[in-house]
Amino acid sequence: MMASVETAAEHERILREIESTDTNCIGPTLRSVYDGHEHGLFMDKLDARIRNHDREIEKMCNHHFQGFVDSITELLKVRGEAQKLKSQVIDTNRHLQDDGKDVSQTLTLQCRVQQRNIIFTVMLKFLCCCLCLPVLEMYSRLQEQMKAKRYYPALRTLEQLERTCLPKAGQYRFCSIMSENIPKLRTQIRDTAMTQLRDFLESIRKHSDKIGETAIKQVRENFTVSLKTPSLIFSLGFQANIKHRTCFVSLQVPGAPDLVDFSPVYRCLHIYTVLGLRDVFENYYRKQRRKQARLVLQPHSNMHETLEGYRRYFNQIVGFFVVEDHVLHTTQGLVNRAYVEELWELALSKIIAALRTHSSYCDNPDLVLDLKNLIVLFADTLQGYGFPVSQLFDMLLEMREQYGEILLKRWNITFRQVLDQDNYSPIPVSTEQEYRHYTSQFPLQDPELEKLPFPKKLPFSEFVPKVYCQLKEFIYACLKYSEDLHLSSTEVDDMIRKSTNLLLTRTLSHCLQYAIKKKNVGLAELVQVIINTTHLEQSCHYLEEFISNITNVPPHTVNATKLYGTSTFKDARHSAEAEIYTSLNAKIDQFLQLADYDWLVSAQGDNAEASDYLIDLIAFLRSTFSVFTNLPGKVAQTACMSACKHISTSLMQLLLDPEVRQISMGALHQLYIDIKECEEEEKDGGKMGRSLVSACPQLLDLFLQWDWSTYLADYGKPTCKYLRVNPHTALALLEKMRESNRKNNMFAQFRKTDRDRQKLMDTIIKQLRNLIAQHHA
Repeated sequence: MMASVETAAEHERILREIESTDTNCIGPTLRSVYDGHEHGLFMDKLDARIRNHDREIEKMCNHHFQGFVDSITELLKVRGEAQKLKSQVIDTNRHLQDDGKDVSQTLTLQCRVQQRNIIFTVMLKFLCCCLCLPVLEMYSRLQEQMKAKRYYPALRTLEQLERTCLPKAGQYRFCSIMSENIPKLRTQIRDTAMTQLRDFLESIRKHSDKIGETAIKQVRENFTVSLKTPSLIFSLGFQANIKHRTCFVSLQVPGAPDLVDFSPVYRCLHIYTVLGLRDVFENYYRKQRRKQARLVLQPHSNMHETLEGYRRYFNQIVGFFVVEDHVLHTTQGLVNRAYVEELWELALSKIIAALRTHSSYCDNPDLVLDLKNLIVLFADTLQGYGFPVSQLFDMLLEMREQYGEILLKRWNITFRQVLDQDNYSPIPVSTEQEYRHYTSQFPLQDPELEKLPFPKKLPFSEFVPKVYCQLKEFIYACLKYSEDLHLSSTEVDDMIRKSTNLLLTRTLSHCLQYAIKKKNVGLAELVQVIINTTHLEQSCHYLEEFISNITNVPPHTVNATKLYGTSTFKDARHSAEAEIYTSLNAKIDQFLQLADYDWLVSAQGDNAEASDYLIDLIAFLRSTFSVFTNLPGKVAQTACMSACKHISTSLMQLLLDPEVRQISMGALHQLYIDIKECEEEEKDGGKMGRSLVSACPQLLDLFLQWDWSTYLADYGKPTCKYLRVNPHTALALLEKMRESNRKNNMFAQFRKTDRDRQKLMDTIIKQLRNLIAQHHA
């Protein structure tokens, strides 16, 4: 503060001295100005003092103007008198001329000497002015340029002052002072240029997002138009040709060139070039831009949560490389193609790694599809600036696998909802409109059904058209991802077919198995599942045609992937059939649990009746088999055979149950009556009785007819009457009868008939054991 007060006082003293001193003695005063370092401040004060004196002179002239006019008028009046006086003086001088010749010669000599001295002095002053004034003018111009922040022209002026003007001016003190200030001014210009460069770098860092957004927006708006334009943002004259497009249009984005002012980097480059520090400038610029690239390429931790996070990430990267491309084409060597390509290779690896990591967190197929479209737009934009982007499209093909898995999870939920909400009943239709509604959703081809009058029923339930429509929706979803990936029609067709096969063989198959095997599924529902899967199997070739139509690839193309729908629905149908057999057997077991045989009952007469549980079982099977009328004959026949075999096996297990230690002939007779009831079912046209007779009664016949001689004689022969009777089974049952006879006939030894029968039974048991031993040997 004290220094500035002293400087102002000193400048005021110098100004007063200039105003009061003769111009011939003003040199030392001016020298004192140049000795100091506040030349610019003194010039400002001098300009202010001059303007002040100009105002005072103007006021004085205005005040004395009328007096001046009056004075001129009086001078005109005395003009005549002056002419007369002049004539008198001439005459007087003529008379004195002769007397003053000698004096005149002396005066003439003195005048000539004085004149020579004056001329020498004037020439010396003129020479000094010629040498110094250009220096002062150049220095003044330099100060103005510095004040106006025109540093590159100031550097040029400084160079001219140092190399041309100052050497000519000589060894004046003020010249020495100027020479000493030149390095300081250069340093000031260099530092100021570096500050401007830092401001520029900060500016482009802040505006990279907007620059990238503008560039991507232009490509999106002209996505179907070929581009060959100057730089999308800065009018570089750089030609962009996206995706082999051939039609060229010139596009400008309003306001985009105003986002960043590139003049500072040009000025700084020129300044550092003049200073001989171009390498320093280039290295600093590239180093700082690499740092900014690392920041730009670092994604936010929550980028995967929204599409906007990915969009900001891409905008910043595009903005960064648009700037570098602009600098590449508008400067000579600040950055070169090798540097930009190296930077892009580094960026590309980091971009792909970041996208792989963050996209793996996504479980929303819509977000993945939007991200894919955004990546395509990002790649097309950078490809327009000459950057290779094939790795990005390779990564998109990798993401397609992830997209397919997410779709499968979504369709798994959809299929389960469809199956859970289905009523597993044929669809009733009462009008032509309803009929056409369902046939438009599912390709039903049944001429006989079309001829029937309304109301009528479609053979399948609601889940058939719903599942078929969902299959088509899945195919459309796969097609959407395949768009704009630069794939051929054959590649797109192959991708869609493989994804659809995964949907059929993995997702839909599991859902059908879930529907078939879940609890509380009745036989009617399982029958409807068989009918539904049969119709879906018949519709598979329509799906083939549908895919071919949307991909424009003929269905019978060589090496074309075939859909596995037929095998999927066939496997589901087989599972439903097996579940029918299992469910039917489980229901039969429930009836058999009601069987309550008295294994020690005595022989009954001809009035014996079939067991109650068997009568109920036959009634259940009769009603169940009536449901199978819509099934293929083989399925119904197999179900009947399975049920009969299960009944036969279960009855055999009752006889051989280890807990049943004694069995009477009366109990065997009751089983025989139950089987006769089944034979009555056969007479009524059923198949169950015949199946039971062929599966179970040979053992009962053997015991009831006591035909052991035939059995033992013919055992092992193909024509044996009791071919299906196993000797182990016969032995076990015979031992239970012997035990029963022993306890029930405690006085058998007193009756010869009973003794003979007991001996015969022991003999048969011994023969059976020998028979078993022979075959084991």
